[in-house]
Amino acid sequence: MAALKEASALLPNGQYFDLWEVEQLYDRELHVDCNNPAACDSGDGSAEHPFKTIGAAAAIAEPGTRVLIHGGIYRETVRPARGGESPERMIAYEAAGDGEAIIKASIVATDFERSTDWNLMRFRGEPVGEDPVIWQVKLNPDEFRGYNPFMAVNMLHDRLFIEYDKTDMTTYLNRRGMVFVDGKPLTQVALYNQMAGIPGSYWVEANGQIVHFRLEDDGDPKDHLIELTCREQCFAPDIPFLSYIKVKGLTCAHAAMGAPVPQRGAISCFRGHHWIIEDCTIDWANATGIDCGFECWHRPHQDDEIVGYTIIRRNKIYDAGVCGIAGMFAVNLLVEDNLIEGTGWQKMELSWEAGGLKVHNCVDSLYRRNIFTKTLRADHMWMDCGNENNRVTQNLFLDGIEQREAIFMEATRDEVNLFDNNIIWNVEGRFNEDDVPQIAGSAPWYAMDESDNIVNGYGIYGEGTDFLRISNNLIGKCRSAGYFQKTVAFRHMGRGGTARDAKLYNNIFYDCGEAAIKFPTADNESEGNLFVKMPPSYLRVLYPAPTQCLDLKAWRRFRGFDLTGADAHFTIDIDTNNFTMELSPAPALPNPRIFRTGEKITDLELLPKVKADECVPTDFFGNEVGTADRIAGPFTKLEERVVINIDPRKLK
Repeated sequence: MAALKEASALLPNGQYFDLWEVEQLYDRELHVDCNNPAACDSGDGSAEHPFKTIGAAAAIAEPGTRVLIHGGIYRETVRPARGGESPERMIAYEAAGDGEAIIKASIVATDFERSTDWNLMRFRGEPVGEDPVIWQVKLNPDEFRGYNPFMAVNMLHDRLFIEYDKTDMTTYLNRRGMVFVDGKPLTQVALYNQMAGIPGSYWVEANGQIVHFRLEDDGDPKDHLIELTCREQCFAPDIPFLSYIKVKGLTCAHAAMGAPVPQRGAISCFRGHHWIIEDCTIDWANATGIDCGFECWHRPHQDDEIVGYTIIRRNKIYDAGVCGIAGMFAVNLLVEDNLIEGTGWQKMELSWEAGGLKVHNCVDSLYRRNIFTKTLRADHMWMDCGNENNRVTQNLFLDGIEQREAIFMEATRDEVNLFDNNIIWNVEGRFNEDDVPQIAGSAPWYAMDESDNIVNGYGIYGEGTDFLRISNNLIGKCRSAGYFQKTVAFRHMGRGGTARDAKLYNNIFYDCGEAAIKFPTADNESEGNLFVKMPPSYLRVLYPAPTQCLDLKAWRRFRGFDLTGADAHFTIDIDTNNFTMELSPAPALPNPRIFRTGEKITDLELLPKVKADECVPTDFFGNEVGTADRIAGPFTKLEERVVINIDPRKLK
């Protein structure tokens, strides 16, 4: 391997990320073209006589082979028979570039009947209230041979995580099968009669052999494209440990896997290593978009196993039900320039794998220039247990819908993980507003701690994680706090987690609902941060009781924190659909005496420069900035009324 000698690839230990990728020279090409009249799986795979299915090429591809997949829809699961030999001798599966090459894990349904043999009336005899039109389709056993997702519920395997008193089990017990109408999914309901009140829904009979559905407009399904999912995955070996495989430019849709674990993606490395997955699109995976790790902690380990060394680059992962990218025990991952949008619609936020990206025990990895957006009831990024020497830089984490935290660092105790030059924006929180106690009078003033506070919504949240380094980020619009950690003293994996020695340097915290920083104890560091539009008592040390709720002046005086930090008052607007940012003056504070406006900087030209973090040699755009003093945040310059393009991806 060779060091990737770019400043944005410098890891916390001072070493550059090890990149194993080399330019490929193929000695054989196979063509697949489902729309070519001459296509036949008994052909030779030449351009003149291409294969009709990708699987036919995958059965014979040897190291040094490139499989070119021409535009069309391929309704199959691709099962590579073998992997490559080395970085120089991979097997590649690439779109040919003459139209979108789509692998769909679904069939087209055409044989419909009106559904009349079930009650739409509710149990108490209430009238239906409208005239819904329900259809049914009987599944053809030949099309579901070996796997019927309409028979299997989402959660079949490891259910130890479930706290039944806290969990709505509906989505876990829903069937894995999905129904699409003109490319858009219908909503699954638990009972037949619920379709009466939900246009655009479907219900599955107990034995999984008949699917009943209602169109959004109560129309005739023969006027639409109706697709039923019938396969678990799109591109996935059924032989474990195949390695040195490249997948490029393919679209994979409608994979109907169950909820992780096991982690089984629409594109799956199935415990193989040294894969490259780039320029692909994944649409509507029932649970997981890509898996690149060990799949499941219930598998036996091998003495000589290699897990990871995967490159995931320039992909678009839309609407994964539970997890966009899953990488259990994977090391040396390069995840760059991806868009991961709409993850979490299954609403399994209390499960162990819910996130735009979820890794365990990840080491020596680089996550840069990715966009995570519109994640629902799941983290954008969740790094679970034993993560060491990883860098997360130049990413956007936007619009966490009903999200407890944007980034979750869990039980990581022994080495540094660096988060720098990221933008975290709009973390809504996930809690019931009606449960927030409304206590009259002055009683809340005398609380000794935050133990009764159920409000959440954090930019970066940790549990028992030590040595976090968080520098030059913009963290804004968090319902509770920009940074918060809990100690996890009694989760013993060698030792308990103390949530100490975090270093928060040179960040901008903007307009958070309760606080910028909630340190569990004072055994942490905070320096050079800029606090903008913050509420009272926005700097907190929670333990030992009583909790200290401080402003910047007291934070400095009592704790010695942020001696070079500053308070400011201006407006930041981020367009989360177009990935732009603009700064402007803020309206004057209403009461100068209470808000101490004389201590708040309103002129961007007067923002102080602070000592650069020696571990962060770059800005948001990846430009080298050296060790000279710089303003807080991910940018080296801030100007009013200038629209900045903050899409970090390099797409060429």
